[in-house]
Amino acid sequence: MPAYFIVRCNYHNKDDYKNYAMTAAKAVFNFNGKFLVSGKEQQIQKESGEHSKTVIVEFETMAKAVSCYECETYQKALSFIGRSSDRDFVIVEGLNSV
Repeated sequence: MPAYFIVRCNYHNKDDYKNYAMTAAKAVFNFNGKFLVSGKEQQIQKESGEHSKTVIVEFETMAKAVSCYECETYQKALSFIGRSSDRDFVIVEGLNSV
């Protein structure tokens, strides 16, 4: 079954974000992740959400998604944004396609 990174976030420092994005993308691609949503376009929020950006990444399995998150490269990416972002991040298993 596929698994997904789902990230809702606000970044407060563009340089930190650029460093995070470049490094995180390397980790994602190393684990054959596929960006489905990049959050580059405007979002209309009708609920009480406070995060301006949403990113969704698909992985082949939950094991690959977790391994990507735990890998050295992704942990390095996180070091760039630890104090310059507000984020909600989950790894969630998807459904089998019919």
